[in-house]
Amino acid sequence: MAAQKINEALEHIAKAEKYLKTGFLKWKPDYDSAATEYGKAAVAFKNAKQFDQAREACLREAEAHENNKALFHAAKAYEQAGMMLKEMQRLPEAVQLIEKASMMYLENGTPDTAAIALERAGKLIENVSPEKAVQLYQQAASVFENEERLRQALEMLGKASRLLVRGRRLDEAALSLQKEKSIYKEIENYPTCYKKTIAQVLVHLHRNDYVAAERCVRESYSIPGFNGSEDCAALEQLLEGYDQQDQDQVSEVCNLPLFKYMDNDYAKLGLTLVVPGGGIKKKSPNTAQDKARGPATVGSHADEEEDEYSGGLC
Repeated sequence: MAAQKINEALEHIAKAEKYLKTGFLKWKPDYDSAATEYGKAAVAFKNAKQFDQAREACLREAEAHENNKALFHAAKAYEQAGMMLKEMQRLPEAVQLIEKASMMYLENGTPDTAAIALERAGKLIENVSPEKAVQLYQQAASVFENEERLRQALEMLGKASRLLVRGRRLDEAALSLQKEKSIYKEIENYPTCYKKTIAQVLVHLHRNDYVAAERCVRESYSIPGFNGSEDCAALEQLLEGYDQQDQDQVSEVCNLPLFKYMDNDYAKLGLTLVVPGGGIKKKSPNTAQDKARGPATVGSHADEEEDEYSGGLC
C-alpha cells in the first residue's frame, strides 16, 4: 500500500515538472497545473507516511502558487508543509512555516485565516517553547482586535496571560490581564471584569506589590456592580489580611470557591500566596483557652512560676 502511494506521488511530481518546462512552443510555465500536481503528490506521500517528501512537495506547491500570484493557496501549502514537520516532531521549523503562511494570509487580505494560523502555531509550540507561544497568541489577538473580533481576541489574550503566569513572568502577566479587563469592560461583560480583577490582585501580590494590588481594586470600583459584589468583598478581605500579615485570613479567602474554581493557573496563585514575614500562625487550642481565661489567669500562672523559684535554685 505504502509503495503504491509513493509511486503515485512520484508520478504526480513527474507531471508537475513537465508542466513547468518551457520550450520553443511553450514560453511560460503552467504554474497552476504544476501546483495541483505537487498538491496531489503531497497527499500521496502523507498517506504513505513519507512526511519529509510530503513536506518537500508542499513547498514546491507553495512556490508554484507564488509564481502564479495565488497568495492564499501558497499560504495554505506552506501551512501544510508546517503540519508535515509537526508529524516529524520538528516543531520550531513547523512554526516558522506557519508564521510565513500567516503573513501571506495578511498580505492576501484574509486576516481571520492569518489569526487562526497563528493560534494553531501557538498550540503546536506551547509545551516546547511557552515564550514563543505567548508571542504567537498575542499576535493573533492583535489581528482579531484590528478586525474588531473582540471575543476571539480575548480568547487569545487569555491563553497568553495564563502562560505568562505559568512561566512566572508576572510583570508581563499583569499587563496582559489589564488588556483583557479593558476589552471585557468595553464589551460590557462586567462579571468577567471582576474575575480578571481577582487574577490581577493575585499576580500583584505575588510580585510583592501591595500598592498595585490595592490600586487595581480601587480602580475597579468604577466597573458597574463591582462595589458590593462578593468578588469585591473577598478582595477587600484578602488585602486586609495581607496588609496585617495575617496568613490565616489570606489562606481562608484564597480557599473560597470564588478563588479555587478560577482557571487553574490563577487558583494556584491563590493557594501559594504567602504574606510577608511568614504571617500569623494558627492559634493552638491551649492558646485559645488561655485567651479565654483572661489576663488574670495568665498573671497568676506567672506568680506561681515566680514563687517556685523565689527561694533560689538551691
